[in-house]
Amino acid sequence: MHVDEFQYSLPEGLIAQEPADRRRDSRLLILDGRSGAFEDCRFSEFSGLLHPGDLLVLNDTRVVPARLEGKKASGGAVQILLERPLDRRRFLAQVRASKSPKPGTVIRIGEVEATVRARHGDLFEIELDKGHSPNALMRDYGTVPLPPYIRRPARNSDSERYQTVYSRHLGAVAAPTAGLHFDRALLAEIRAAGVDIGFLTLHVGAGTFQPIRCQRVEEHVMYKERVVVSDALCQQIARTRIGGGRVVAVGTTAVRALETASLGGDTTPFRGETDLFLYPGCVFRCVDALLTNFHLPATTLLMLVCAFAGREQVLLAYRHAVSQRYRFFSYGDAMFVTPAEGVR
Repeated sequence: MHVDEFQYSLPEGLIAQEPADRRRDSRLLILDGRSGAFEDCRFSEFSGLLHPGDLLVLNDTRVVPARLEGKKASGGAVQILLERPLDRRRFLAQVRASKSPKPGTVIRIGEVEATVRARHGDLFEIELDKGHSPNALMRDYGTVPLPPYIRRPARNSDSERYQTVYSRHLGAVAAPTAGLHFDRALLAEIRAAGVDIGFLTLHVGAGTFQPIRCQRVEEHVMYKERVVVSDALCQQIARTRIGGGRVVAVGTTAVRALETASLGGDTTPFRGETDLFLYPGCVFRCVDALLTNFHLPATTLLMLVCAFAGREQVLLAYRHAVSQRYRFFSYGDAMFVTPAEGVR
């Protein structure tokens, strides 16, 4: 497959720059993967799409203040997106500057000196001076890492709205955005309808913003992201299967975590890293339905949705969403999709 097969046209004015006034105020496009039929509704109606006995799986990662501003000795500005700590003084990061820094380059972040030690592909290994840690650096100087297509500085309100209401485990540099639509009242409504709720953790990495640079889809290599799928969640999935319910994943991150834990057939506990890339032609072993936001053209996230519900059907639904002026990307609207024939 060619990357260009996953392109679509999007007016810039449809890229959401602000969240909805209330989390549940977003719109929701429903896509039936078997028939290709779609329907417009509101996210506040989401609980009505679930059945008693279903299991809703949420990613409880929490976004860290991973965006940092620094300066080189020359005075040149440097933007850093911290990917993950390596130890008490070192971390991996994306670095944006007028020229890519070489090993030995010193970057000043507030009162802290950081030295570039090595480059690993698109990421840079950076070491802090004594007495400073990556976590303390983010606490003292970091800001909410809003995606680059949100063309405004982060505000204090983003510290709350760019987190899910159920986020618990610090470690993500981007929110699992499908979960941003839920408020606590809606989750309580879902439970009251007889739907079980389970949690996993996938710490979304900086690679979620990286474009695909190869032309053939199959040649792309995903960044590794940290995943925890617990024994308790696996037991919930087993009970759901016995009862005839569906496993409904909230977000592409939840899909990748569940499918990673199911590579052997049954879903089993998993703790480690995943670089699982799901694109058309893949078989899904665990997920029966998916709630997701609208994704950028020619990205791995869009390819996952196309793998699940069919490329032509998904792109047709996207064209409909554009024509109906849905709001796109992280702070935008959502889709509820069921699988195409033969992928589940």
